[in-house]
Amino acid sequence: MTITTTTHLNFHGDAREALAFYQSVFGGEVVIATYSDFGMPKDAPGALNVVFGQVDGGNGFRVMAYDVPGAPSGDAPAPRATRRENGVTTTDQPFFVSVRGTSLGEVQGYWEALAAGASVVEPLAASAWSPGFGMLTDRYGVTWVVDVAAAPPAG
Repeated sequence: MTITTTTHLNFHGDAREALAFYQSVFGGEVVIATYSDFGMPKDAPGALNVVFGQVDGGNGFRVMAYDVPGAPSGDAPAPRATRRENGVTTTDQPFFVSVRGTSLGEVQGYWEALAAGASVVEPLAASAWSPGFGMLTDRYGVTWVVDVAAAPPAG
């Protein structure tokens, strides 16, 4: 038996825009179904919001998203904070989305695309544990860790 885990992101009216952005970064196909597709009257508030959305990059990247029902567009909760102070990264985020590759060249393009309009917590650079590690919070409030898989320890 095999299982797959997929990050599911919750938005407040901008899930469609976020999914399009993630598709522009990682490629692949976007699937979107709206509340009206599932029977909500098209003129009801929120009917065109996303009830199911997914980007499947075909390269191992997959993310799902939807617009929280009943939340007015643009009325998102206060953003959570992730920051680097005195050499330590602190956060009140419940999770990060991790994108890991096998070389710095492989992840550099993803980093550059995600960084557009983002708040960089830690620039993508070599670290004590990886040939490349960076952290940012994108324009939609999602914190991403982009890194290069380190070689396993010898021995």
